[in-house]
Amino acid sequence: MAKIVVLGAGISGHTASTWLKKKLGKKHDVIVVTPNAYYHWIPSNIWVGVGRMTVDQVRFPLDKRYKKAGIIYKQAKALSIHPEGDAGTSNGYVTIEYTGQNKAGEKEKVEYDFLINATGPRLAFEKTPGLGPGQHTVSVCSYDHASEAWKKLQESIAKLEKGEKQTFVVGTGHPGATCQGAAFEYILNVAYEIRRRKLQDLADIIWLSNEYELGDFGMAGAYIKRGGYITSTKTFTESFLKERDINWIKRAGVYKVDEKKIYYETLEGEYKDLEYDFAMLIPGFSGVGIKAFDKKGEDITSKLFKPNGFMVVDADYTPKPFEEWKASDWPETYQNPDYENIFAAGIAFAPPHPISKPMKSPNGTAIFPAPPRTGMPSGVIGKVIADNIIDWIKKGKPLMKHKASMAKMGAACIVSAGYGLVNGAAATMTVFPIVQDWDKYPEYGRDLSYTVGEAGLAGHWLKWFMHYMFLHKAKGYPFWYLLPE
Repeated sequence: MAKIVVLGAGISGHTASTWLKKKLGKKHDVIVVTPNAYYHWIPSNIWVGVGRMTVDQVRFPLDKRYKKAGIIYKQAKALSIHPEGDAGTSNGYVTIEYTGQNKAGEKEKVEYDFLINATGPRLAFEKTPGLGPGQHTVSVCSYDHASEAWKKLQESIAKLEKGEKQTFVVGTGHPGATCQGAAFEYILNVAYEIRRRKLQDLADIIWLSNEYELGDFGMAGAYIKRGGYITSTKTFTESFLKERDINWIKRAGVYKVDEKKIYYETLEGEYKDLEYDFAMLIPGFSGVGIKAFDKKGEDITSKLFKPNGFMVVDADYTPKPFEEWKASDWPETYQNPDYENIFAAGIAFAPPHPISKPMKSPNGTAIFPAPPRTGMPSGVIGKVIADNIIDWIKKGKPLMKHKASMAKMGAACIVSAGYGLVNGAAATMTVFPIVQDWDKYPEYGRDLSYTVGEAGLAGHWLKWFMHYMFLHKAKGYPFWYLLPE
């Protein structure tokens, strides 16, 4: 009997664990370790953050789902990985600390034959003093953050209704932040809610981003087919903002926030500030900080993780000039090169390099987006890892025939621009591949047959439908396994 331990129950971890259990059945143990009590459909946080959905509409309890599936669920956080075991065991194991009410604080060793690290990111608000919930800005990175964002947004809207002018700033709160897409959706929804109340004349709405050009989104932008024409995501994004009277500041690395101002450095090396009344800024991400030790108890964290805490996988991490980066640098199986039974999925894996071109100010500050690895890619990677482990267990050897390079993988994204079954809007965009392959597609880096974008009400209906479809899948409702990642 094999034991597969999955660290994390987000999109990648939940996809991997539920697929593993369905395919392996009762003969093998699937163990999920996560500090969370709920599964959480993160893409709908933006609707929680503008009061269009409640927290309970974007989450559900994990315990019942896993009990029904036969998955062993431990509400705990992972502290350390011991891939060689120790004097007391020949198997690898993970030390965990329970976070649930019944066992909170208790520690345990959990042995494994296979380990999937799907812990996602740590929201590193502390990298930007004054940033984040409980300080001066809000976030939509989790459902509780999004709920708080809605409370703060309502306060600013109430002031607008009293005739007080308000400045709303949305974007990235760190020079190297990613998830521009989520922030972009949020600013469009904030603008929609203000306009719906006919308060736009009193609102100054500003997009603040570390992107070199708008529409970069951490993937160096894209050229897309739209209405029979080829246009850039720069033009696509700028038009969306202009149509909604949203101003923007780009090439900005936020380094501090206080109760009145956001302080940022420009790519030109200037230090500026921006007064605000309401701000939602995405923080920098890092790994969750798991340590690793060998059989002798010596620290081998650097074998498993990069300094930023993301796990080393089958990528080419050789330092190279930007012009020499290749699509083939990106991982395919997400397997650690030193310990072949350890994998990393979704945001937990360390990318070989950014997708967007690295930029530094004259002061030496790196100001450019980190590569996104959320949503659809996370689910696909989680399932591919699961399929390789399933084959390994059934065939008795690591065939590793299932692959999911982001340089060979497409992604679909629906950018909400306002919630409403009649007046809502969204931009639907597909990109293939996510990471440009300039050797295969020398003109644009991507295949324009599959890189397209359209905007309109139908996009909102599709995003609304997908919210319920993917929760249906995550809850394990009938025929869940037939739905795509």
